[in-house]
Amino acid sequence: MDAAQAGQAGSAGAALPSFELEVSAVQVINPLIRAFHLRRPGGADLPGFEAGAHVKVAVRLPDGRSDWRQYSLINFSTDPAATRSPQAYCIAVREEASGRGGSAFMHRQVKVGDRLQVQAPDNDFALQAHPGTVVLLAGGIGVTPLISMAATALAQARPVRMAYAGRSLGLLAYREPLQALLGDRLHCHGDAEAGRLFDVAGFLATCQAQDHLYVCGPQAMLDQVLACARSAGWNESRIHFELFSAPAVQEGDHAFELVLLQSGKTLTVPPDKSILDCMLEAGLDPMFDCKRGECGVCAAPVFEGEPDHRDYVLSAAEKKANQVIQTCVSRCKGTRLVLDI
Repeated sequence: MDAAQAGQAGSAGAALPSFELEVSAVQVINPLIRAFHLRRPGGADLPGFEAGAHVKVAVRLPDGRSDWRQYSLINFSTDPAATRSPQAYCIAVREEASGRGGSAFMHRQVKVGDRLQVQAPDNDFALQAHPGTVVLLAGGIGVTPLISMAATALAQARPVRMAYAGRSLGLLAYREPLQALLGDRLHCHGDAEAGRLFDVAGFLATCQAQDHLYVCGPQAMLDQVLACARSAGWNESRIHFELFSAPAVQEGDHAFELVLLQSGKTLTVPPDKSILDCMLEAGLDPMFDCKRGECGVCAAPVFEGEPDHRDYVLSAAEKKANQVIQTCVSRCKGTRLVLDI
């Protein structure tokens, strides 16, 4: 899963231990997706991980800068040893033509034998302990963390089922091994073959009161899932999610003036950059982590201006109060925003 470029809480540097891994294999999964197998050069075991975990990989951008990209760890094995003391990590990267360059670097420049700097596994999307079925909903390359969840649920003898949707069945990465793993507990949907989009509301209606839903996919899918779940009266504690990409520029996005009271800086935030990115480019050191509006680490107090809230952290009441903004994804509705940072 190629999530948005990721930093850490408190700095733009590496928060977790990092180490050099060698690319031991590269697989072409489909025309858009490649899988990379990463091992220690000496063959020693790697740090263990749990389903839903990711690693951050250092990539080189077109302008020569280095940055981190976050990729979910893929595991099909139901043997606990496969993730407790792994011999290799497997990640899958979808090339994004409109991305910032990380996926292009992985696809076009990384080859077998190359060394990559990798941060130790971290997990913001863990499989929870709960009654009921583990219900997995994947959109496109968002399937990667859910593969590991399916394998773990089976290893723990927990009830599990998955729906996997994409533009066409031929573009659903890992569809055949997933079918072998889950059997009739897997439902695959291709928009092209079905002649329609995946029916999110209908899928949620098949869930029972104690089931928990795990969703990973594009922002449009997640927004639809949350809207349908609220309409159906779901308790949001039963919905667990992760986005695999940074929020896209929306129609009507405009530049605005950003005033930072404590820092004494005034910046211009263009339509295609976030408040957080502009602060980082200005040499500031704000707190941040996910850069997808999911974790809440980058919250900043609003002194003046009306935020355009686009995060998944604040409640409806908190957004209405306009006292805080998540700087990684949210913007300004007007032309000037003043933050007390």
